[in-house]
Parts: sequence; structure tokens; C-alpha cells
Amino acid sequence: DSKDFDHEVESICPFCGVGCQVSLKIKGDRVKYVEGINGPANEGRLCVKGRFGFDYIHHDHRLTKPLIRREDAPAKGLNVDPGNWGDVFREASWEEALDLAAGGLAKLKQSHGGASVAGFGSAKCTNEEAYLFQKIIRQGFGHNNVDHCTRLCHASSVAALMENVGSGAVTATFNEIENADVAIVIGANPIENHPVAATYFKQFTKRGGKLIVMDPRGQALKRFASHMLQFRPGADVSMLNAIMHVIVEEGLYDQHYIDAYTENWDAERAHLKGFSPEKMADICGIDAETLRDVARIFAGGKAGMIFWGMGVSQHIHGTDNSRCLISLALMTGHVGRPGTGLHPLRGQNNVQGASDAGLIPMFLPDMQTVVSDDVRAKFATIWARDGGVNEPLDPNKGLTVTEIMDAVHGGDIRGMYVLGENPAMSDPDVAHARDALAKLEHLVVQDIFITETANYADVILPAAAFAEKSGTVTNTNRQVQLGRPAVSPPGEARADWWIEVELAKRLGLGWSYTHPSEVFAEMKLTMKSFDNISWERLENENAVTYPSLSPTDPGQPIVFGDGFPRLDGRARFTPADLIAPDDVPDADYPMILTTGRQLEHWHTGSMTRRSKVLDTVEPEANCSLHPSTLRKLGVAPGGLVRLT
Repeated sequence: DSKDFDHEVESICPFCGVGCQVSLKIKGDRVKYVEGINGPANEGRLCVKGRFGFDYIHHDHRLTKPLIRREDAPAKGLNVDPGNWGDVFREASWEEALDLAAGGLAKLKQSHGGASVAGFGSAKCTNEEAYLFQKIIRQGFGHNNVDHCTRLCHASSVAALMENVGSGAVTATFNEIENADVAIVIGANPIENHPVAATYFKQFTKRGGKLIVMDPRGQALKRFASHMLQFRPGADVSMLNAIMHVIVEEGLYDQHYIDAYTENWDAERAHLKGFSPEKMADICGIDAETLRDVARIFAGGKAGMIFWGMGVSQHIHGTDNSRCLISLALMTGHVGRPGTGLHPLRGQNNVQGASDAGLIPMFLPDMQTVVSDDVRAKFATIWARDGGVNEPLDPNKGLTVTEIMDAVHGGDIRGMYVLGENPAMSDPDVAHARDALAKLEHLVVQDIFITETANYADVILPAAAFAEKSGTVTNTNRQVQLGRPAVSPPGEARADWWIEVELAKRLGLGWSYTHPSEVFAEMKLTMKSFDNISWERLENENAVTYPSLSPTDPGQPIVFGDGFPRLDGRARFTPADLIAPDDVPDADYPMILTTGRQLEHWHTGSMTRRSKVLDTVEPEANCSLHPSTLRKLGVAPGGLVRLT
């Protein structure tokens, strides 16, 4: 009986960026079932993953001891059975594994320089673990070649937000849609990707709010939308510029807001003259009258919000897509008030927090640029207190993860430390990534399972899962929340922060952290976003939204009501032009592939494929094709196809 439990522990769901607070019901050191509790993001709600996707932490494939590649192991490749790995790896003590892991990286640094070692961290880690990971690379190896999954997620959105708004985080929580009368959801499928957030969108429409959904794919949110714009893949800029053209042409913009809070408006207005709906209709696939109607509705709303996802960011013009959305919100004055704002829906449960913690090659913690002498001096002073190795902080922007893979092929990077990421499955070019991983002279992988990436490892370090450790995470709403340990890690698995500290010691760094709260305290020294947020406060309140203006302020759900963190407090209009796609359909490859998630699964499936309920409900990946395409191929619904 799942209702039979001894005690319960409050924590945070480990899946998407909504960051639902949960109660883990425990008996016999096992999670029996999960319920939602009244957190600021979910208000007691949970989706199918949050409610039924917890049992992967008890799966037989969990790593329980450190593993070292056998000397007689076959050549590196996808050749390891996670349930029967003995032909490739052997068990080792923590001391032997840590010595070998750190020793191999240190040897490469000594022979080829610190830049020969790169790091790929994880948005599945806590804020403290993400902070320590980037610190190992920067302090221990003297460069900024450290990244995480935001590179394949909202990096282009962050670039546009930093450029034009001055902050890489959302300007309002998704819950603010309760106060809106019009909202745009573009390039996102929240019913499957952010199901709990989607419940607020549905309620918004039931109260009479106008929901405008823009997506090349039909999706479940369509039936709640007042307008569904299924535009051509990659035609975002043409469609959005056409909408803004109408707003300018018909004088629907908020001149008072523009004059008070923005700059470069004249350039934006002049640029949009060439993007009439009539000209753009053939490019984007949406008729001119619909574009005009949408422009009037959004500009005419008293309070409007814009939400977007990977469909906006994962393009060669992803930054331009986000620039358009920012400009649309600015020209209509839909920022900084209740029911208004810009909200890129974060993918992973801690991609916002990991980015804030500095797990990005161009930013130190709190989105402080590495090129600033003052910023580097501040961090160098604080980090020097550790003693031990303290490499000068690199003033140059580091390599992104895709560039790191190129550098491996080029011979410049010879070793990697990968924590909780699976580029052998998630990289846009998996063959390129797998060949790079196989080429590395030394690969250290830290994870809870033998993932596809761990197949290529020289050392595998077994980590604790979310329910087995303490730490903070920051959700898509800027809510810093505390996760608590509910059960013990299996076997000799350890929390990621503990492993990082032990590795750092062996690399010569003078670290002495004994608890994540000590790391959090250090982060507060350089991260203004954590002002008025203490570990003790999180223990008592579970969550605080940043910025928090006082020790008793629960945090600000809406920001930038009185200006922006840019020069003169003004946001910027940056015109976006049309960019031709890298690839277009041809005779050999006549179709366009659009990727998306399944409701029951998450990313590469390393967790959800090991969840009994979720994998039973949806045991296979699926591919959606137009009925006419199915008939042309001679494939029946439910049949098998090969994508090449």
C-alpha cells in the first residue's frame, strides 16, 4: 500500500523548471509516493512526472561504487550494458577513483596547460554544486571553458535578455498570467513540457483571457487559444516583425513607456517599415489579416505576457527571435506591471540556478562578465581565502560545449570532467560528440547511472540523486528553493558537492567545505541576487523569490517597474533581420524535423525510462507525420519509420 509510510520530507521536484514543491512519503529508506504541497509555483499541483517519476532513484542500475575502466576493456564506444558493465569497468575505492580522476586531469594540465581540460556541468545539480563545479575549472585550471545544458536550451534567450534588458532571468513569474488579459505562448508546448504551468494558462483562458499560441506544430494548448498561428518552421522573425509593423503603422505602441524606459526606438521603428504582413505572409505562412488581428489584440491589452521555449531559442537566429519578443513587449509597455512580462520557460529544474551560479563560459556567478577586471578581482580576492592553488582568472570568454567538442577534435582539449550531463545523447550532432568523447585522453563522469556518456569514461564517480542530498535550486520564476535529503544514497554513492570538494583537494585547491550551507554563504558574498536570502530563512520558508528587498520580503514576482539594470535604466530595442536557414529541404532530405518532448518522459530518458509507471505508460518514442505523408510512405498509423 503506497499510503503506508513512516514520515515525510519536503523537497523539490527534479524534472522541469517549474520547480514544484513536493512531499516525499518515506518508509524503510525508500520513497513510497509523492504529493504536491503548497509551493509558490505549484500550489499543491503535480504533473505525471512529479507524481509518478520518483522511483528511478531506487532502480537496479544506480551506481553504488566508483568505477574505473579496465586495462583490457574494449575500445571506447556505446558498448556498455548499464546492468552488466564488468567487461568494461571494475569497482574501486573512493580513494583510488578520486586519485585517478584528479591525477589524470592534473597530468594534462601539467603537460598541455590548464586549457586542455574542460568542464560540462549540470542543471540537475544544486546551486551550490554548480557553483563549485565552475570554481574547480576557473580556480583550478585557469580558464572559462565550462558550460552546461543552457547552451542547448535558453542561451540565446539569455544573450538577448542581457543585451536588451540587462538581466538573464524572467521579468515576471508565470503565475502573473492570473493578472493578464492577453498572453502569447510561442515555441513552447507547456502542456507536455511544463504541465503545472500550463494549468495556469488554461485557467487564464477560462476567465476570458485571450491566449495566442504560435508554433509550427499543432499542440494540446491549441484548443484553449483564441488564435493558433502554425507558422513555417524558422520563420519566427518574419512573423513577429510583421506583427510589430502593424503596431507601428497603426500607432498602437505605448509612446509614454517607450520615452520613459527604452532607447533605440527610432531605429526599430524605421527597420519595421519593410515588414508588412502582406510581404511576410508568404514567408511565415500566416495570412496578413491574422497577423494584423493578433497585433491589435496584444497591443490593445491592458496587461500582456509573452512566454517562449526551445522553439524560439534553438535556431541559428534564436537570439534574433528573442530580440523580437523583447521589442514586442517594450513597444506595448507590457513589462514591469502586474500581469505583464517576458518569461522564457526554463527547461531543467535548475537551469536558472546553474546559470546564476556561473556555469557559463562568459559569466562568473550572478551573470557577471568574465571580461571585467573589477569582477575578476572581486572573485579572486574571495577565492584566495581558500589557500592552495588559485590560478589567475581568465579575462577571455570560454568555449561553449559545442565549441569544446570541436576543440577536442582539433586536439586542443584532451580531458573533460562531465557532471550529470549526457552529451552523447543530447548534443545536436551526437556522432560528432561521441567521436570527441572517444578521443579524449582522460574523461571523468559523475552521475547516478551509466549513461551513454559514461560509456566513454575512464573514471565514473557515483552521485546522489535529488532525494538524497541537501541544496538549493532556482526555478523559472526566480524562486530559490531548498531541497532536503529524504533517503540514503545507494551503496557508496555520494552527494555531488562532496565529490567536487574531494576532487578539488586532490587538484591542490584549499577547499574545506563541510556542508552546502557553507557554499551558499560564499555565494552570497558575490551574488547580489541572493541578498536577504539566507540558508536559515530557506529552512523556515522553503522558498524566496529573488530579488528580495528585506529579510522578511518573500521576493518580487515582477521586476523592472521603475527601469532596467542597464545604462541610464533603459531597455534597448535591437532590430532583427531575416537570416536564411543553414539547411533547407531538398530531394535527398525533403522533410523538416521538429523535436519535442513527450509528457511522460524527460530529455534523454536516463531518469524517466527507469521509472516503472512512466515507462509503462509511454514505453516508446514516437514520430508525428502528416496523414498525407504517411500515405505517401505507405506507413500505417502506429507503424515504424527510420529517421535519417
